[in-house]
Amino acid sequence: MEKNKKGLGLSAQIFIALVLGVVFGYIFPTYGQTLKPIGDAFIRMIKMIVVPLIFSSLIMGIAGTGDFKKLGRLGAKAILWFEIATTLALFVGLLVANVFQPGAGVAMAVGADVGTVATAATKHIDMTQMMVNIVPTNVVDAMGRGDMLQIILFSCFFGVAAAHMGEKGKPVVNLAISVAEIMFQFTNYVMRLAPIGVFALISFTVGKFGLGMLIPLAKLIGSLYFALIFFLFLLMLFTSLILRVNFYHVFRALKEPMLIAFSTASSEAALPIAMEKLEEFGIPKHIVTFVLPTGYTFNLDGSTLYSALAVIFIAQVYNIPFPIETQLVMLLTLMMSTKGIAAVPGASLIVIAGTAAAFGLPVEGIGIIMGVDRILDMARTVCNLTGNCVAAVVVARWEKELPDEVLALAYAKNYDH
Repeated sequence: MEKNKKGLGLSAQIFIALVLGVVFGYIFPTYGQTLKPIGDAFIRMIKMIVVPLIFSSLIMGIAGTGDFKKLGRLGAKAILWFEIATTLALFVGLLVANVFQPGAGVAMAVGADVGTVATAATKHIDMTQMMVNIVPTNVVDAMGRGDMLQIILFSCFFGVAAAHMGEKGKPVVNLAISVAEIMFQFTNYVMRLAPIGVFALISFTVGKFGLGMLIPLAKLIGSLYFALIFFLFLLMLFTSLILRVNFYHVFRALKEPMLIAFSTASSEAALPIAMEKLEEFGIPKHIVTFVLPTGYTFNLDGSTLYSALAVIFIAQVYNIPFPIETQLVMLLTLMMSTKGIAAVPGASLIVIAGTAAAFGLPVEGIGIIMGVDRILDMARTVCNLTGNCVAAVVVARWEKELPDEVLALAYAKNYDH
């Protein structure tokens, strides 16, 4: 999958498509916008892979061990790491917002739909109800809606039950193994269309919004991109020192899913290929299939960092005093409200609006951000994906299931590529 017969790697094809899409969308904005259905079709093709892939992979991984205690230990370690990573993301967002002051001097010309902003301000994420909703009443409905946490919960119980059935459960486990392998092959086929999908999506984005929109809010865009890169650097440094993992090779292994995440601004679009790359890197399937989907609910580092930065940005735009002690209270609020952010459509907007309103800031300030939200979302999505892949590496090392000799093979493989 790394290289086709002509010798041009898929990641190179995607990058070229990304650049060409920007140029095409800028020169021919009208035609660029008409390409949106092609991009949407590509994302839909990938999304249809996700549910059967996760369901079958989890059953295969869990039934292979049949150890519910081990599953609980995996979950506890993953949640602990998620909390560490998201807390670090919040503090980096706070630091960058205070140092760079991205909202200072920004004109308060709000171009957003006032109704959308007002609706977002009245909503909130009910944590208790979210925890109850993890338990599905109808697993087919959960799969239809793509509710990852409900699918994971059902798959875990199903896998343990299949393992306990012994010989009687083997046909189902074998079927799950076959389905998982077929879905990975399916992913290979769909990824061949990735350059076309990326070209269409980027052409649409540039054609609709233009490059001129970046100039007034260049400081906000630059601040977020810097904050996300700085956060990932700190995360890599911290985990490298503790776990003795060379994350340069992890990044090399993940270059294709990262490009897909950036160009589509869709975490789901990058998920199947990210899972495949992590397994090729040497991380056991049962860890990959458990940590990544769970992380997309509890470990959205990019979205969490963005929420902290955006709230302070709004205070700066309106020149409202927002002392550091108030900001720390805001961080505590965001620590809770950003959990489960992926389970709610437009959740980032709701969290930012709700937090801004709670601290007496003008919710209308979101309108300024919404004009460039697509550009910001592309970077957030890459950070969300990378943060969850790092979490899978951390948990695998923590569980002693990614030994040094496996890492050495992965490093050698990356040099070969």
